[in-house]
Amino acid sequence: MSSPTTSHFETAVMIRRILFFLVLIALTLAHLFPLFRGLDTPQAMEQASIAREVARGEGFVTKMIRPLAYYEAQKVNNGGRVPFTLFRDTYHAPLNPLILGAVLKLVGADKPGAWPMTNNEFIFPLDRIVALVSTLFFLMSIGVTYLLVGRIFDPKIAGVTVLLMLLCDLMWQFSQSGLPQMLLLLLFSCGMYFTYRAMEAAEEGRVSFGMALLGAVFFVLMALAHWLAIWIFLGYAIFVAVAFKPRGAVALAALGMLAIAVAFPFIRSSGITGQPFGTGFYVFYNGLAGGAESVVMRNHDLQSEPLSLDGLIVKLLGTTLVQASDLLPFLGGILAAPIFFLALLHPFKRKTIATFRWGILLMWAFAALGMAIFGIDREHSTHPNQIHILFAPLMAAYGLAFISILWSRLDVVANVPFLRHAHFIAIVVLSAAPMLLSIPKKGLIAMQFSKNGVPWPHYRADVLSKELPNLMKSRRGGSSEAPKVAVSDQPWAVAWYADTVCLWLPKTKKGFEKLESDAEALGTPFAGILMTPSSIESATPGVVRGQYNDLTSLVFNGYVNLTTAAGPGSRSVNILDADSKLQGISNRYGAMKFLVGADFVWYGSRNTLPEDSSR
Repeated sequence: MSSPTTSHFETAVMIRRILFFLVLIALTLAHLFPLFRGLDTPQAMEQASIAREVARGEGFVTKMIRPLAYYEAQKVNNGGRVPFTLFRDTYHAPLNPLILGAVLKLVGADKPGAWPMTNNEFIFPLDRIVALVSTLFFLMSIGVTYLLVGRIFDPKIAGVTVLLMLLCDLMWQFSQSGLPQMLLLLLFSCGMYFTYRAMEAAEEGRVSFGMALLGAVFFVLMALAHWLAIWIFLGYAIFVAVAFKPRGAVALAALGMLAIAVAFPFIRSSGITGQPFGTGFYVFYNGLAGGAESVVMRNHDLQSEPLSLDGLIVKLLGTTLVQASDLLPFLGGILAAPIFFLALLHPFKRKTIATFRWGILLMWAFAALGMAIFGIDREHSTHPNQIHILFAPLMAAYGLAFISILWSRLDVVANVPFLRHAHFIAIVVLSAAPMLLSIPKKGLIAMQFSKNGVPWPHYRADVLSKELPNLMKSRRGGSSEAPKVAVSDQPWAVAWYADTVCLWLPKTKKGFEKLESDAEALGTPFAGILMTPSSIESATPGVVRGQYNDLTSLVFNGYVNLTTAAGPGSRSVNILDADSKLQGISNRYGAMKFLVGADFVWYGSRNTLPEDSSR
C-alpha cells in the first residue's frame, strides 16, 4: 500500500509529464503551421528536389546544375557534352534525400503537378512535409536523449535536459529548415546511447562488443547523412579504440563498416567527377581555401579559380576563433552546455560517467576541426555545416550535473528548501528566452497573414511554381514539349518549386555562353534568366560586382529600370541594353518581365513570349 507522500509524488510527476507533452504538441503545431514560413536554405531545397527525383525512380539526380559540377562531368566525359536533364548529383550525402524520397513517394508527391499551390497561397505544401519529417526526427531525439541522460545521471537532470531541448529556438529553426541536422541529432543520440550501454556492460564485466557495434552503426549512418559527420566518426573511433578491450577491436570494426558504407557513393562520385568526394569537396572553399563556396561553384572552368591555400595556419586559427567566440549561440543558447568544459575538471565518482565525457569532448573537437576546415558562418544560424548543435544536449546534461553539485553545497540552499531546484528554473528560463521573446512577434505576423502564410521575402514559391513554367513555354508551334533549362541566381528554389532544370548563373559571360551553346546542341535550350534577391541582397554592391563580373548588369537592371520609371508608359533606363559587354545576351533574352516588383525579374529568350512583358 502506497503512502500519501509517495502518491503525492507520483501525481506531481504525472502532472509535469502531461504539461511537458502539452507544450511539445503546442510548439510542434505552432512551428509547422502558423509560424512556418517555408524552407529557407539552398541545401535543404536541393535535397528536397533530389528526394522528389528519387521518389520518381530517376535515381540520385538533381535539377540544380552547378557550372563547376558540369565542368567536372564534362572532363570525365573527355570534353563531350553532358545532358542537363537527369544530371547526377555528387554534392550531397545520400541518406536524408533517400528518406525524404520515401516520404514524398508515400504522400504522392512523385507525380508531376502533385500538391499544387492554391490561389493566394504563399507556402509550398511540400515544404511542410519536409519540415514535418525533420521535426519528427527532433522529437524522437528528445526521447532518446531522455533515456540516455537518465542512465548517465538521473530522471531529474534528464527531464531538465529535454526541456532545454524543447525550448531551444535554434533546434526548432533546424527542424523547420529541412536540413539533415535533426536526422543527425537522432542518429548521434542513438549512437551515444548504445555506446554508453556498452561502457556500462564492460564495467560490469558483461559482453560489450555487440552493443558497441550497434552504436557504431549509427555513427556510420551519420556519415551518410552529412559528409561533415565523418569528422565526428573519427573522434568516436579514437575514443572506442581506447575505451573498449581488446584495444582497437571496436574501432577497426567501425572503420570497416564505414568503408563499406561509403564505398558506393565514393565510387559513384569518382565515375562522375573523377574524384571520390564529388562536387561536395569544394565546400572546402568556404573554409581554408579563402572564399565563398558560391564563387567556385559558379565557375565553368576550375582552372580559372584555383583553390588558394596561402596562409593556411592563419585561416585555420581564424575559423577556430569564430567558433570559440560564438560557442554559446552555436550550442543553441543553452546556458548549461558550455559549462560542460568546467565539468571536465570534476572527478565524477562513477567511472563510466567520467570516461564518457572525454568521448564527447573528443568527438566535439574533431567536429570543430571539420567545421574550421570546411567553413561555418556566424551570420546564418542554420548554416548547413553547423553541427555544434548535436552536442548541446549531452553537454547541457553534464553542465547541469556540475551546477547541481555546486548548488547543493551552498548553505543557503540547505537551509531554504524551495531553493533546491532554483538553479534549474533559472537556466531553463534564461535559455528559453530567445524563443519566449520571439514567439509573440512571430505569432502577431502569423495572425495578420494567417490565411495565406508568411513567406520569406527572398523566396516566392507561389511565383516560381505557378508563373515560371508558363514563362518557359515555347512560342514556336509544336515544340512546347521540348525540355528547356532556366538560368538563375536562385537555382535551388527553381528546381524545387518550379520542378524545372535550372543552371546556377555562371560567374562570367564566357561561361554563360559556353554552357548556353552546350544546352542548345543537346536540345535543351535556355528558356530565360531569372534574377532574384539572392544576388542583389547577398552583399554590398562592390562585392556583388566582384561575384558577377561582366554579368553584373543582370543583377542591378531590375532595380534601375523600376526606379527610373517616371510613370505608366514612360521609358525607363535599361542598363542591360547600355552594357556593350552583354549585347548578345540582351538581344537573345530581351523580353523582361517583373514578377514581384524589382525583386524577381525574368528575361525571356527568343523562344519564349512572356505575357505582359515590360519590353
